[in-house]
Amino acid sequence: MTSQVSSPAEQADGTVVAEQHTAAGTKGVRRLDRVIIRFAGDSGDGMQLTGDRFTSETASFGNDLSTLPNFPAEIRAPAGTLPGVSSFQLHFADHDILTPGDAPNVLVAMNPAALKANIGDLPRGAEIIVNTDEFTKRAMQKVGYDASPLEDGSLDGYHLHPVPLTTLTVEALKEFDLTRKEAERSKNMFALGLLSWMYHRPTEGTEKFLRSKFAKKPDIAAANIAAFRAGWNFGETTEDFAVSYEVAPAATAFPPGVYRNISGNLALAYGLVAASRQADLPLFLGSYPITPASDILHELSKHKNFGVRTFQAEDEIAGIGAALGAAFGGSLAVTTTSGPGVALKSETIGLAVSLELPLLVVDIQRGGPSTGLPTKTEQADLLQAMYGRNGEAPVPVVAPRTPADCFDAALEAARIALTYRTPVFLLSDGYLANGSEPWRIPELEDLPDLRVRFAQGPNHTTEDGTEVFWPYKRDPHTLARPWAIPGTPGLEHRIGGIEKQDGTGNISYDPANHDFMVRTRQAKVDGIDVPDLGVDDPDGTAHLLVLGWGSTYGPITAAVRRLRRAGQPVAQAHLRHLNPFPKNLGEVLRGYDKVVIPEMNLGQLATLIRAKYLVDARSYNQVNGMPFKAEQLAAALKEAIDD
Repeated sequence: MTSQVSSPAEQADGTVVAEQHTAAGTKGVRRLDRVIIRFAGDSGDGMQLTGDRFTSETASFGNDLSTLPNFPAEIRAPAGTLPGVSSFQLHFADHDILTPGDAPNVLVAMNPAALKANIGDLPRGAEIIVNTDEFTKRAMQKVGYDASPLEDGSLDGYHLHPVPLTTLTVEALKEFDLTRKEAERSKNMFALGLLSWMYHRPTEGTEKFLRSKFAKKPDIAAANIAAFRAGWNFGETTEDFAVSYEVAPAATAFPPGVYRNISGNLALAYGLVAASRQADLPLFLGSYPITPASDILHELSKHKNFGVRTFQAEDEIAGIGAALGAAFGGSLAVTTTSGPGVALKSETIGLAVSLELPLLVVDIQRGGPSTGLPTKTEQADLLQAMYGRNGEAPVPVVAPRTPADCFDAALEAARIALTYRTPVFLLSDGYLANGSEPWRIPELEDLPDLRVRFAQGPNHTTEDGTEVFWPYKRDPHTLARPWAIPGTPGLEHRIGGIEKQDGTGNISYDPANHDFMVRTRQAKVDGIDVPDLGVDDPDGTAHLLVLGWGSTYGPITAAVRRLRRAGQPVAQAHLRHLNPFPKNLGEVLRGYDKVVIPEMNLGQLATLIRAKYLVDARSYNQVNGMPFKAEQLAAALKEAIDD
């Protein structure tokens, strides 16, 4: 049945509400500027798929959004336990937003474990939708509930919606030839339908997705669509949900263009493909699967039509070895990994420094040490990227700041690698990799020209007049050595890991030559052309500078906005280039009385800043596997201002 909306009415709290007439009677439509929803359940309950579909429809509707998937490291943790809870948080709004939100307005809890694991994050007054069918005595005891939280009054401060999701799903699918267990698997689609009704999300895309996903199993597709529609109809007809909500598109938040929802790993993969096309080079990925980097390997393997070759090696060392070989052969070479893999790749990265070949080392950081926290986020590897090799082996370091920015960061890392003939670290992390936001698809003419010129002939004349090729004769501006493709006539040259003689590339044990080559490789990295650091200081009156890098951009910016709205002048700067630093960084730091550096580690950037610039930078650190909350950061920065 179609709905009709009458004229809006103003509520006591100032919220605009419009009366909506449906078959079930009169229901209100409350207009909100933003909402934070968290879906939570067992890792087998399909919460990531549910959240992803809700996100896709929200993106197509035109809201700004930011997401935070959160799941166990175990492939299948014990059902109904706290360690097995998987969740997906989505923040969407009618204006520009920066984070997945500090605290959910709505929690969908599929079982007692999901409720207990997430209730501490909810503010009073939040809405809780629970699947009452899962609140059995055994399930509640498994997570430490002595009595039912649905009945003991512990949830009185929230708007509780008890819904027998499993029973309703099975009832909706009784006409299908499915076992009860098979029918129960669609309860996440019932929940998705209910939430789609509550927040007026489009439905066509989800139904199209389900038909495509289960194209070879049309009965399963039909059952999931039926469950999805049943959830929508339940919201429209039940008396328990008296109000639905509207969040208007974020029409003024985006510049004109074509947008799509994109995760950090997908944006990074697209950036690598774009870089190879702009460089007119084949793209080669040598990789070993590791969380949270594996999605890049999965995605790039789909793009053979763009000249992409992917090689899933037997281990991390083989992956980077193959990539370095591809770089020697003239490809744009990439290896993807996370912190533990970087440790294994360190010797080959040192070889790439010595060979002076372009190689992108993409590190999707996660918590450590050792195998650590595979599915959690951390800015764990900055010092490893800077110094985690034997000898003096400088490597440029680039870090994206948002999921969409991973595309541009990949292009920038490729520019540096190809221009200066050097391996380059690209430091993303699990928060960016799995999170998503709207991305404006760039125009082809706006992408940088990354084409390179390979060596074509001799580049040096000896004293006797003979023309020869010297593999280490450098460009006077970039200090990059020539890139000679194997098999090019007359360009035969020696290459290897032992120290080279300047120019000729011959093996050299001469102390003075080694000193010169070490200093030259460092000078090449120090001389990389990177933009000056921009500072956001609207009034120019701030005494406090908040300096960040990588994925802390969203929480830092949200916290700074809060402080400015409260009348506190705060300056903000965010680093993309961590080696070399922007040339004006020292001047920027000296312009403020106080510098605070929030990091999801124990102060790695702060250590570098203090050592290089002798600035008394203060660290604010968190290593709990989760991104900062804006409110938490705002409180810490206010304390620093008042100190």
